[in-house]
Parts: sequence; C-alpha cells; structure tokens
Amino acid sequence: MLHRLPSLLALHVLAILQASGALSVPSPVQAASSPAVSVSLGGMTYVNKGLVGFGRIPSNFTESTGDTLGGIGTFTGTLIVQPDRGFNVETTVDYQARRHELDFVLTPYSDSTPLSFEQAQKTFVLTYKNTVLYFERNNTKTSGLDPSTIRAAMPGMPIASTREPHLSVDAEGLVANVDGTDEYGPYIYLFSAEWVSPILPEDKKGNINFTANADPKTGRAANQGFEGLTLDPATSTLYAILQSATIQDGGEDSIYTRLFAYDISSPTYLSLAGNGKVEATSEIHFLSEGTGTGMGGSGDNIKYKHIDLFSIANATDIHGTDFDSPSTPVAPKGKLSKKIVPATYLSFVDYADTTQLARFGCTMVGDPDDNTLLDAKWESLALAPVGDSAPNDFFLFTASDNDFLTTQGVSVGQPYNAGEDVDNQFLVFQVMLPGAAGNVKTVLGL
Repeated sequence: MLHRLPSLLALHVLAILQASGALSVPSPVQAASSPAVSVSLGGMTYVNKGLVGFGRIPSNFTESTGDTLGGIGTFTGTLIVQPDRGFNVETTVDYQARRHELDFVLTPYSDSTPLSFEQAQKTFVLTYKNTVLYFERNNTKTSGLDPSTIRAAMPGMPIASTREPHLSVDAEGLVANVDGTDEYGPYIYLFSAEWVSPILPEDKKGNINFTANADPKTGRAANQGFEGLTLDPATSTLYAILQSATIQDGGEDSIYTRLFAYDISSPTYLSLAGNGKVEATSEIHFLSEGTGTGMGGSGDNIKYKHIDLFSIANATDIHGTDFDSPSTPVAPKGKLSKKIVPATYLSFVDYADTTQLARFGCTMVGDPDDNTLLDAKWESLALAPVGDSAPNDFFLFTASDNDFLTTQGVSVGQPYNAGEDVDNQFLVFQVMLPGAAGNVKTVLGL
C-alpha cells in the first residue's frame, strides 16, 4: 500500500508546463494501447506509456471543515493534496492553509477501446478521507490574505496586518516532510508538529518584497512566485522553481525562469539558472542523478499542457556571481546572456493528446462547463512504483487546480456562487524513468 505520494525530484527533473461497466485490467507493466513516446536525456531513455487512469471530485464537494474542496491489477493508496489560498475573485480571503488526504483505488486501463466518461472514472476511484489545517507559532491560524506588512520578529515573515498578525500563506508546493511554498514571498515554510521555520530568499541588500498584487522593480512578477517544490533526499537538497521569468530577466516576454537549490542540512543559499517556457511552470518532481485553457477556461483553446523533462547537469550555476544581483540579469529583455548555459529541456507527456483523452471519455473541445472537458490548470505531480517486475516503471499521478469554481461553494463558512462548476480532475500515466527508483522509494518509505 502507498501511504503517501509526495512531490519528489535531482539532476533530471519532471516539470508541468501549461498555458494557464467492466474494465480490462492489464498486468502492472503493460503499456497503454497507443504507441509509447520515448525521449533521451543525459544518456538515459525515458518512456511515456500513456494514460491509464482518470478520476474526478465534483466541484461542490465539501471537506471536513465545511469549506469547498478545491485547488489540486488494482493498486490502493493515499494522496496528500494541498489547495492554495482559497476562493477569491476581487480580493484574497482569510482562508487557513491546509492539506487533504484522499484514498484511491487505481485499476489501470490500457485497452484501445474507448471508455465512456462514467466507465473511465472507475479506473481511478477517489474517496475523501481527512483535512489537516496549518497553524504557525502559538497555535495561530495561517491566512490566505495578501500580506500588508512584515512581522517585527526574527525571521521577518509576511502577515496580513499588524491588527491581524496571521502568517500569510499561498501554498503552491508540498514535499514529503510537508514543506510548502507560496506566491507572496517567495517563501518556503517547514511545518512540523511544533513550529514553522521559513526559508526567506533576499537580494544582496536584504530587501523583502512580498505583495502578490503588483510587480516589484526586480525579482518575481506579481502572483508569480514559487510554483513548484521538490526534494532530493540523497543530498538533502530542496529545489524550488519560479513560475515565470523574473522582472530583470524580461518578465512575461521572456522564456527563461530560475530554479533555486537549498541545502536544507545547513542554511547555505544557492541559485541555479533554469530554462522555462512562455507558458507558466507549475510543478517539479525530482527523478535521479545521472496556461492554455480547458474546463474553467474558454473551453475551445487548450494549448500547451505538458509534463516535461529537463536536466541541470550542464546548466550554469549563478549563485555567488554577478548574476545573483538584480542589476545583472541572466536574460536582459528576455535575451539569454552568452555567459549562461540553460538547462536541457525535452517534451515528454502531453495532457492534450486527443487519442489518450478519448480512451477515457474526455475531450479538448467543448462547453467550459462540460465535465468531459480537460481542466485548464494542472498543478500537481507524484510518483509511485508499478512493481518489482518493472523496476523502472512508475505511475505518474497529476491533479488539476479548479480555483474553487463551483455554483454551490462554501468559503470560510460562507456560501458562494462562482458562476460555473469545475471539477477537480486526476490523471494517471504509466512512465518508464530509469534511475528514479531509489529516490521514489526513499521518500515513500518503501
């Protein structure tokens, strides 16, 4: 049994990139019916064997606190999923950060015969189990409100206001020991049973800029903080990636984002140049050493939605160099400096593969409220081994973020109508990832 499926990642990395009846049960190592897709990176061959499971949670489902759940043979296990800062349209709300536990039963389906949408949901059955709320020092609730100031304590952390000194958290990442990242800081917090400890990236002058509403002069763009978080347990290195290019590197007009590496066995600060896409980066997942639209969007313009591979083996390490300063961008006006070697990037899994989606009764084109339409935002990754008979094969779990869009919602105890119903969708792919077994099993405790 799989007790938890956290975000993992080392040298080779998975990343989500996006524009904004009876079942045939295969053996665990059987590939999906359509041709497998193989790519080579760093001397290793990675194989996408196709979609093997689909699941959904209705848009109006409520969790144990009473709020709407949103934002995220046969195999059984538990997924730990984490929403962001709650339902908000014109402004943020005082939504306490939390995580949910979802039990699942996966019956991989690899036959070429298309399933109906109802049949497809039986391949990956999800059952809500529990919700755990996040607290900070002195058992104080966290908040989803946009921070207006910094707490006058060490370390300085963003709070909603001096009158309501609750730690502001927009949780966008989760790894095995329950670290989270947010779009205000960007910050990384360690939540334990006793306390919260932050990692606070600062510029050379020690300035902190955290608001999500406006672009700063340099650094991450508004509402474009850390969007992916993962851990290399072998080296105690925590990786975090910015959702898009920094202001000094060209902002929304640049294709180059940054990957940060933190030695969590000591407080040393590192920074690595990464290679992004014009579409936003959402999640990363450590492998080994060696926004388009859809449901909840326009409904007819699903663009780039991929889980892709990149390697930092030959990428330039900029920490401690002039490029560490905002005055020396790695990509001025979006053009990469000749002194910088970016990460190597390869396309791997395409969410918008019409053949794969059709096998599970799903589509890319239709009314935005159509349950069979692929969701617009995908923001989660987790790996689990298929079995000893195929040591390099893994189930790749991914979940969508529905932004709490429902016509029957509850937020902080108050009912709301978002004007449309967008379910939380889940997809499961079978992939071959040589060299990943050690890290995956370590993090899962297997």
